[in-house]
Amino acid sequence: MELFGFNLENLVFWHWWIVAGVFFLFEVLSLSFFFLWLGLAAVIVGLLILMLPAILWPLQFTLWAGLSVITAVLWRVYKKKNPDMHASDEPALNKRGQQYIGRTFTLTEPVVNGFGKVKVDDSIWKIEAAADIEAGQKVKVNAIEGTILKVEVEN
Repeated sequence: MELFGFNLENLVFWHWWIVAGVFFLFEVLSLSFFFLWLGLAAVIVGLLILMLPAILWPLQFTLWAGLSVITAVLWRVYKKKNPDMHASDEPALNKRGQQYIGRTFTLTEPVVNGFGKVKVDDSIWKIEAAADIEAGQKVKVNAIEGTILKVEVEN
């Protein structure tokens, strides 16, 4: 049988390794963590054909499809059993507002009608307080809602 002008009867191990390389390239370009398992299955099929060159092409494709599913499922099982595998030592790194909870800042502008602004490091944040607060008072950040810091007067 032919596929794209190539006789499938002539498949050898290095054909599978080329296919694996193409899948690995797709993985690098897509960062989807999907093509990795297809490529890994192709590498395994290539190794099997290197050891047992008499495997017919229908069985090769069946092995590749089965191994692709098996490797993907095994990864999901492993990932589910190790949920903290990708845990960060800096969980608030990309949640800038979360880093400010518990910190104290001095108001440069007064809080009027429950809303105001505070300079935090190199930026200005909108704040919300239960009551009006005069400029110069220290406020502590208790929570964050969207891009608004919830504050109260520091005692």
